[in-house]
Amino acid sequence: MTTLFTPDHEWLEIDGDTATIGITDFAQTQLGDVVFVELPKIGRALKKAETAATVESVKAASDVYAPIAGEVVAVNDAVVADPSLVNSDPGKGAWFFKLKIADKSELAGLMDEAAYKAHTA
Repeated sequence: MTTLFTPDHEWLEIDGDTATIGITDFAQTQLGDVVFVELPKIGRALKKAETAATVESVKAASDVYAPIAGEVVAVNDAVVADPSLVNSDPGKGAWFFKLKIADKSELAGLMDEAAYKAHTA
C-alpha cells in the first residue's frame, strides 16, 4: 500500500483500485478538539476537489475535499459516533471514507510523505 498526501492535509492510502481517505495529524492539530464529523453517503460519485465530508471542532468547521474522483464504497461510522478518534488516531483508525478510484492518473499530482513533511514545515 502507498500513502499519499494533499496540500489540503488529507491522506490517501492506496490499495489496488481503492483509496482510503482521512485527515492528517497536522490537520487535526490545527483544528483542535473534533466534536462532529459528517461523511458522504455510500454510492456517491465524487469529483476531484469536491467537498466530501465536514469536520467541526471547538475552534472551526472545515471541509474535507475529495483528493481524487471516485465512488464512495465505505464510510467509517466510528468517527461519526466518536469524533474524538480524529484527534487520537488521525493516521489510521479515524479514516473517513473509501473511494473506488475513477482515474489513477490523478494520483500523480499528490505528495509522498517526504514532500508532505516539507510542505508542512
